[in-house]
Amino acid sequence: MKKLMLFLVALAAMFGTGARAQDLSGNWQGTLKVGKDLRVIFNLYKGEKDGWSAKLYSIDQTPQPIPVDAVTKQGSTVKMTINLVGGGFEGKLSDDGKTMTGTWTQGAQGFPLVLVRATPETAWEIPAPKPQEKPMAADADPSFDVATIKPNPSGGSSIQQLTMNGRDFVVRNGSFNDLITFAYGIQIKQLVGSPAWADSDRYDIHGIPDQPGQPSMVQARTMLRKLLADRFGLKFHHEKRELSAYVLSGEANEKLAASKTIQGQLPGFGASPGSGGLTLHLINGTMSDFTDFLQMFVLDKPVVNKTGIDGRFDANVTFSPELYMFNGHAPKLPQSDVPDAPDLFTAIQQQMGLKLTAEKTDVDVIVVDHVEKPSAN
Repeated sequence: MKKLMLFLVALAAMFGTGARAQDLSGNWQGTLKVGKDLRVIFNLYKGEKDGWSAKLYSIDQTPQPIPVDAVTKQGSTVKMTINLVGGGFEGKLSDDGKTMTGTWTQGAQGFPLVLVRATPETAWEIPAPKPQEKPMAADADPSFDVATIKPNPSGGSSIQQLTMNGRDFVVRNGSFNDLITFAYGIQIKQLVGSPAWADSDRYDIHGIPDQPGQPSMVQARTMLRKLLADRFGLKFHHEKRELSAYVLSGEANEKLAASKTIQGQLPGFGASPGSGGLTLHLINGTMSDFTDFLQMFVLDKPVVNKTGIDGRFDANVTFSPELYMFNGHAPKLPQSDVPDAPDLFTAIQQQMGLKLTAEKTDVDVIVVDHVEKPSAN
């Protein structure tokens, strides 16, 4: 009996060790080497029905958590999918349950990544997110309290950044044409009469509103319109013209996920390599935000929202870009054996349940009567 009891004790100890090794809960951290070092942390915890859930933190880029859409574990293989950035991780859990050795994949590119289970002594600090700015009063009519405009000498031919981060409005390598198309929600073919320098001259802009709170998209555009009038001397008039355009149509459906990533009045946009193509990311955006994004950065014609869908959404669309897109500068994607993603029109229908069609329609056109290079700071 004594020998049997000792055997059972040993068996229990063995199973106990195995159970602990399979417990994924906690923070797993590692460094991605993607031209520069990026520290990432996966926070894993028990989800519904005894499955696993996770959040991703890229602590050298943002304090905001990035949702992990799926976590699966089969044997010692752990997979995590992050649709928002078109990426994921797959690795092997070590026998002692302390490391996962694998690959971070984004689109067709893979990068080695070793995740180590953090201890209280080794854990990296996750930066605290900035307090959420309260919305600016809905009836506010803001201007820029302070705005700097400086020439950008980089020689870049396209805008690099246009963001409203809290109360900071920032543009990097933006032209007058970039600014006016954003300010008035138009596509470049809806702009007539700009001088040659309006596209070739590039600027960096930083501005802060003169009223408290975080402005809405409408209020951000209001501030920029005033800046264009004040600093660029812009004068123009509107016309209605029939132009070739793209029309987004459809109804709310299960493929459109209500936004859960960020809160607030402002949308987020991005693009990253996707499986067989390029993935566009819409974050906390309306359908009008999505069509604005398409016509400003992706397509060669105005894009009109005729969906009538209300609300803010997170969406990802993976497609194969064509040469005419992105103002003739479609991103070069790495070669891979993955089948090509569908074209944009098919991708929107398959992945968003909406329809994008080409047709002629009446659109607003802005005719520039006067503009001058901006006054110096």
